[in-house]
Amino acid sequence: MPAKKSPLQLDATSSQDAEPPLPPKHPRWWNWLEPTIFLTPAGIWLILLLVLPTLIIFELSLVPGFRPGNIVNPSGVDNYIQVFQPLYMGVMGRSLFLASSSTIICLLLGFPVAYWIALLTPQRWRTLLLLGFVLPLWTSSLLRSYAWITILRPTGVLNSLLNSVGLPSLQIHNSSTAVLIGLSYNLLPYMVLILYASLERLDRRLLEAAADLGANPAETFWKVTVPQTLPGIAAGSLLVFITAIGDFIAPELLGGASSMTIARLIYNQFLGATQNWGFGSALSMVLVLAVSIAIALLIKYGGNNSVTSD
Repeated sequence: MPAKKSPLQLDATSSQDAEPPLPPKHPRWWNWLEPTIFLTPAGIWLILLLVLPTLIIFELSLVPGFRPGNIVNPSGVDNYIQVFQPLYMGVMGRSLFLASSSTIICLLLGFPVAYWIALLTPQRWRTLLLLGFVLPLWTSSLLRSYAWITILRPTGVLNSLLNSVGLPSLQIHNSSTAVLIGLSYNLLPYMVLILYASLERLDRRLLEAAADLGANPAETFWKVTVPQTLPGIAAGSLLVFITAIGDFIAPELLGGASSMTIARLIYNQFLGATQNWGFGSALSMVLVLAVSIAIALLIKYGGNNSVTSD
């Protein structure tokens, strides 16, 4: 005969067989009210400071020759047709060139620094090194640009050093070269921080496996390290590009009249002598479109963590 179970054993068995209590059900209206409550402050902020101003700028872009005090009467796309004239296309091409060049410079300079800090530096020094590298961001970009003026102007620090060793002076200030130097210097810390975050998550077991299989350092870098850090490279490059194409301070202070960019052109339309707010709004919408495309690419490719291999 099977042994009889005691009352305590029966209670334990029944408690094990019983299903865990279900969480309390909220009313259906609470399922949409809860996220709405949390998103409302940020939503109001975005609507007031982003959506409405963008809609106003878009409306002004449809008013040819609009100036302060005129009646807003959208009547066509003449301002957008003017944007694509050869003169202004040259300005946009120069802006794209400066933004792309500064992005490439930041990537070429920032990747070795981020690689050294993330993989070759002892853990106790990494935070201190990162802090030292981002210290320039604690000062205004305006002050940093004025510092480069002091260095690059004809009587500046650079030419004084060159003259002291018998070398001729360089005419760098008020040129595209000076703008590239200023943009690259201002944006390099952002690239380093993003690349460092990507390299820190690098699976080092794959590096060891590649070395065990006979891969040399160059092959390991291109076939293991770079594919794993492609999301960080894409995110850092697009962030630098987006910031550089809309930068106003560096081209204005370091570029001079020969380095007109789309940001400076927009400034001249709104606050310069021309006061053509309609054309300036059209330029702004073109810049917003370019930045939106870059952000869409960042969202699509920046989060791709797949590792490709041959």
